Amino acid sequence: MAEAAGDLVSRRTRGLDRAFEILEFLRVKRQPMRPNEIASEIGAPRSSVYELVNLLLSHGMLDYQGGDGRVYLGRRLYFLGTAYAEQFDLMRECDRMLVRLAEETRETAQMCLLEGRKYTVAMMREGIRPFRISSNVGELVSIPWTASGRLLVSHLSDQEIVDFIPPEDFILPDGRQMQPSEFIAQVRQASRDGYFTFNSEVENFTHCFAVPIYQADGTCIATLCLVTPREDGLRNRSAYLESLLKAASEISEKLGFHPQSRTAAAR
Repeated sequence: MAEAAGDLVSRRTRGLDRAFEILEFLRVKRQPMRPNEIASEIGAPRSSVYELVNLLLSHGMLDYQGGDGRVYLGRRLYFLGTAYAEQFDLMRECDRMLVRLAEETRETAQMCLLEGRKYTVAMMREGIRPFRISSNVGELVSIPWTASGRLLVSHLSDQEIVDFIPPEDFILPDGRQMQPSEFIAQVRQASRDGYFTFNSEVENFTHCFAVPIYQADGTCIATLCLVTPREDGLRNRSAYLESLLKAASEISEKLGFHPQSRTAAAR
């Protein structure tokens, strides 16, 4: 009897894991797909994927799109997301700061996070300049390609960084192989400086700025960023960094972080 109950719990757990895998897969793909295509892509039995897709459809977690059996993330997820945003101070505070940064600098402002072993733009406000730079919110990018990546892994040891980042992610968009030791040296320098700026590895005409948002224990949990035309970013570097550092400091303080606590932890 107990064994049968255990098997039922195990099957339900596997079903939940697979349902979340389907939702995450569609989030990353960012396009409607047929259940059989989903099953093929994630390497799951078609029968179980069809069953879970129907269950997610019945609960509004997926919706039909396109009229040919394709499904995509459902409207109920939007309502869950808005409820989450209303309660999560970090997201609300960051949105307010992004509006302020975009107005102050006229540049594209972003809040960025780690998503698994990748970097992603979680929120973005475009600048009001005629020439705009934008990124896809939620797109997964290799950590070494980004300014924020140097800050988001700064709490890890050297070996933990090497173990955390997939080896292929050290191959930059231009095909150059970045040595992990070079990246780690930049991580440590960014941690000491409290920011990181560089000419983008992804867009060759942009300059990127990233500053850390710290939680109470001094861990960088997110970054505030500016993505600017290269010449403007270099010309206004001091002013842009000042705006970013002030905004990130305000958020970090509301999360219970105090600079002296990080200094003590680093000793």
